[in-house]
Amino acid sequence: MLELRGRHVHRLKLDEYAPNGLHRAWLHLANNGLGEPIRIPMLVARGSEDGPVVGLTAALHGNELNGIRVIQKLFSQLDVAHLRGTVVGVLAANVPAVIREQRYFNDGVDLNRIAPGKPNGNQSEVYIHRLVDRIVSRFDYLLDLHTASAGRINSFYIRAEMSDAATARMAHLQGADIILHDPPDDYTLRGTAASQGIKAITVELCDPATFQKDVIDQGVQGAFNVLVDLNMVDGELNNHQHVSMLCRSSSWSFTDEGGILSVLPELNQQITAGMDIAVVKDIFGQTVKTFKAARSGIVIGKSVNPINQTGSRILHLGHDPRPMGLDTGKPLV
Repeated sequence: MLELRGRHVHRLKLDEYAPNGLHRAWLHLANNGLGEPIRIPMLVARGSEDGPVVGLTAALHGNELNGIRVIQKLFSQLDVAHLRGTVVGVLAANVPAVIREQRYFNDGVDLNRIAPGKPNGNQSEVYIHRLVDRIVSRFDYLLDLHTASAGRINSFYIRAEMSDAATARMAHLQGADIILHDPPDDYTLRGTAASQGIKAITVELCDPATFQKDVIDQGVQGAFNVLVDLNMVDGELNNHQHVSMLCRSSSWSFTDEGGILSVLPELNQQITAGMDIAVVKDIFGQTVKTFKAARSGIVIGKSVNPINQTGSRILHLGHDPRPMGLDTGKPLV
């Protein structure tokens, strides 16, 4: 039975949630400038049997909303009576940014660049430290749900350590357009989780500041596939015949002229070195420069904001794409 109001807690303690139950919770993580609590909304589904703990985090950047709906829909479809283990959905990881409809924390810092933070640091450092310590550290598996940032769009793609068998399989189970081999040796939430032994992937769910039904449904199915694969729920894998384009690395291209930018290739389009990828015009509509691809690859993401100062991003290119399905999804070596 779902708790309608939700309990108020200071730390995720899974043994406090009754088995065979679906629970709401507000986790008090910090206080705002008036001394009022900043609480993170969570859903906790604890099965009737023991098993792994799978966590999903959404809106670590406050304008990345598709993940919120993925978690809502996933939990609406869970049958806790037949669930083995626990699923935790962190609906809004960066509460101040969601409220302000912006990407960054309220001190202007990107939380996904400073994890695991500091227990006695500045505002953003303390916040991300407590998020990891009080919630994420309880997970065995993590699906960190993101989108493109403002002014850009993404394909449906995954960032994962593809030399690790478990995370490689999680990545393939998403049925994404592109999988990017991206070792988590950084200050992201995924990188911090991996450093603690948590199997973690980043799921990039297309565009910011909107709900997109198709990719939300794909995200829900990808999460269900992970639960089925871990024997936490009964069912058949869906999209297991899907072939993703696997890239071993990626890079962004940038403008060296400011003006009105038009990016020419489409998402998921494979381009060749020397191909025209963007045009910059001045305010009078005269072409200033045409940009060409420095190398071949597949378009993972692109800028859609026409107003671009010198040094702005053009497109995110995946290198050396090759098709790889779940049945051939062996770890990279």
